[in-house]
Amino acid sequence: MTPNKGKAVDHSQPSTSRSSSSKRKTPATTEDQAGSSTPPKKSRPSIAELVSSQGSRLSDGPSVEEQEEPVREVKQNGNRKQVIPARTFADMYTFASRTQPNGVIDLTQSKSPVSKPMNGIRPFGQLGQGGPKRLVVKNLRTTPKVDPSEYYERKWREQSAALDSLFQGGDVNIMLEELYKATEHICRQGRAAELFGRLKEKCTTHLNEDVRPQLVKACRDQSGTPALQAFVDAWTLWQTQVQTLRHIYFYLNQAYLIRQQERGDINTVGMQLFRSTIFHEQDIRDSILKATVELVQQDRVGNASHTSLLKAAVNALHDLAVYHTDFEPMLIDASRQWFQQWRTEEAEKDDLPHYVRSCSALLDAEWARCDTFSFDSSTRAQLSDMFDEVFVDESWARMSDMDGVLDMLEQDMDTEIEQCWTLLARKGHQQLLSSPYANFTETEGSMIVFDEKNEPDMVVRLLALKRKLDHLHVDCFHNDEQMGNVLHKSFERFMNKSKKSQTNWDTDNAKPGEMIAKHIDLLLKGGAKAIPKLAQKSEGTEGENEQDFDDNEAEEESVEKHLSDALDLFRFVHGKAVFEAFYKKDLARRLLMGRTQSFDAERSMLARLRNECGAQFTHNLESMFKDMDLAREEMKSYNQIQSDRGVKASVEISVNVLSVAAWPTYPDIPVNVPTSILKAQHDFEKHFKDKHVGRKLTWKPSLAHCQLKARFAKGVKELVVSGFQALVLLLFNDVPAGETLSYEQIKSATNLPDAEVKRTLQSLACGKYKVLVKTPKGRDVNEGDNFAFNEKFTDPRFRVKINQIQLKETKEENKETHQRVAADRHYETQAAIVRIMKARKKIGHNELIVEVIKATRSRGVLDQADIKKNIEKLIEKDYMEREDDIRGYSYLA
Repeated sequence: MTPNKGKAVDHSQPSTSRSSSSKRKTPATTEDQAGSSTPPKKSRPSIAELVSSQGSRLSDGPSVEEQEEPVREVKQNGNRKQVIPARTFADMYTFASRTQPNGVIDLTQSKSPVSKPMNGIRPFGQLGQGGPKRLVVKNLRTTPKVDPSEYYERKWREQSAALDSLFQGGDVNIMLEELYKATEHICRQGRAAELFGRLKEKCTTHLNEDVRPQLVKACRDQSGTPALQAFVDAWTLWQTQVQTLRHIYFYLNQAYLIRQQERGDINTVGMQLFRSTIFHEQDIRDSILKATVELVQQDRVGNASHTSLLKAAVNALHDLAVYHTDFEPMLIDASRQWFQQWRTEEAEKDDLPHYVRSCSALLDAEWARCDTFSFDSSTRAQLSDMFDEVFVDESWARMSDMDGVLDMLEQDMDTEIEQCWTLLARKGHQQLLSSPYANFTETEGSMIVFDEKNEPDMVVRLLALKRKLDHLHVDCFHNDEQMGNVLHKSFERFMNKSKKSQTNWDTDNAKPGEMIAKHIDLLLKGGAKAIPKLAQKSEGTEGENEQDFDDNEAEEESVEKHLSDALDLFRFVHGKAVFEAFYKKDLARRLLMGRTQSFDAERSMLARLRNECGAQFTHNLESMFKDMDLAREEMKSYNQIQSDRGVKASVEISVNVLSVAAWPTYPDIPVNVPTSILKAQHDFEKHFKDKHVGRKLTWKPSLAHCQLKARFAKGVKELVVSGFQALVLLLFNDVPAGETLSYEQIKSATNLPDAEVKRTLQSLACGKYKVLVKTPKGRDVNEGDNFAFNEKFTDPRFRVKINQIQLKETKEENKETHQRVAADRHYETQAAIVRIMKARKKIGHNELIVEVIKATRSRGVLDQADIKKNIEKLIEKDYMEREDDIRGYSYLA
């Protein structure tokens, strides 16, 4: 190479100068360190002279390099002389940044005064007053030593021999570094295009003459897997050879090929040559594509013996850029045929769960295959669309079959249900499962509600069903909003179904409201342990009164949880009147008998009911708690007054004063009360009337309970009994040992009704604790039976609580409650009809029915026949009359 002529560079450093108002010192000569001389000072020209003499030169004169400058010969190092231009005053106004001809800036002259050497030593980089020398770089060699053409031919022969050895699978004898340098030199001589042409021709010849014949023979003689293996091996070997070519011709690649956009780099050219020469050979292309698709089909049927070959083949198709154009269409067509054939075979099996499982497994396998064999995302999308078309759009009726879906729901096949939902949801058909889901919910719920044999377990079974349905909604239907609405409506529908039967005493009252109230009553009386199926652990031994603090806290949390579950069921109930009636009655028993386990739980439940139904619904219930608080305060006041008076009663009495409006109605049963108890009642009644003028007290002995001390042969026991039981037991205080009382004597002495006498005697003589002995023996009490005190009664506990039969709900009480609720609903219906007629004056029959149902829905859904009966009653009472012209009714003021 011939280097370009260099440009002189100024290495001088400008020196500083000092000036005064009259004189200026300017160095004229510079000598070496051996000695120096100072020329005589020159007179300083004036500004006018400078302007007149130098003005034109500074503005229009030639460049610095073209001027003839005065020079001064200066001795240097004692022998050699250097010609240095003399510095003139005009140089002060010539700047280095001035543009020179042809756009060249002269940096060889210093335009600033040179600093004066200090102590005879010149600063480093300064060559004197006139600046540095002008350096000129000359090309020392104008012609190369070797002829370029000869060099090119010689190096190509070496590279050709190396390529032959590489393509034949041998070792390259020449070092790759030498081949690379030869490539670089050839490219620098401007023969890159020629070199690339020869290289491409060499590669093409090798592929045509060596590789293609072998692959054509393999595809014709050994089609299928062997031919595909030969193709993959050939492509792998060619990739390795191309990498070696990339190392040798790296300079060619970087300096020439990359700049040619239509050519690409070495790798791209190698791929294009292999694709055009080898793959596009018809026999090779057809055989390779067919073999690859066959391996995919074999993998679908479970034959994974050629997994590595299939991976390599798909990667080769990606590398050759023929995946989308050649392989993908053939794969999609083969997949469609296989999907349709598989569906036809599976359709013959009349088993929906198996079909759903198989479809889901097939889809998962397709996704896994796409990932394993590096199928393109477009292939995945096409397979997905084709799967949806074949297995969802064309098979949705099969997957939403009513009987098949119901079988899965009944057999708790949650996985299959979720798979069925997911498959249908792929094309927006998931709502087809709403009908079987609603059918299943309503059928299962109705079986529970109308199962009279297992009526006590109704709430527990309903809660289990709700948990199951909630699980299906969350885990199988993925919290779908529409399926949630289906669940709610179906659950609400069967919860409010009514059927006249013996359980509701031929009324239209729905049973769930009553059973939910009783379920809550059991929870508040005994906690979760009172309901065996809800108990999380076995009950403790009877009589165990002390519990660990953590156990109490866990029990309270368990009760709160079960109360919340019961309230979830209560929200579905329309007829709140039935629940209210039974809950009010049970709450009164708990408060009066002191059987509430936790007053906090009672008040918590009351607050929840207030939030659900409003303050009007819980007004009477809250009044019951207030009466109990006032009763305790009243007894404290009474006992304090008695203590202050020094009166000591023979019988300790505790009275609960109840307001008639808030509490349930209890029958008045006249009984013969012992004198001691009667005196205590009169004393309290006198105290109460003196304190509250104008109030009347009515005693309810049926709600009373007593604590008696009984002496038996083996010791004294404390008996906790009801008021009626106490009346019967006190009769035996006047009976000598060994004597008996007949049924008639007991009835006459107590003045109890026959039903109450039989229940009371049965609890004392035929129950678990037999404190009386019945003659003759038996579980039923008859009018001819005799009873005696059982002195031999024993029990390990000191305090014995005898079952109070009369405090339990009887069939008569249940019937009375249902009938009272039904009557109240009829009165409410009639009131609603009157309000509607008063507002509308005239209304059609169907429209009136609809309005009445809307107005009374919160208290329970009425049958249209019952509404017609109430309309007839109002017509008889002259509240309304029929209007034939409008087929309806008109209001009578």
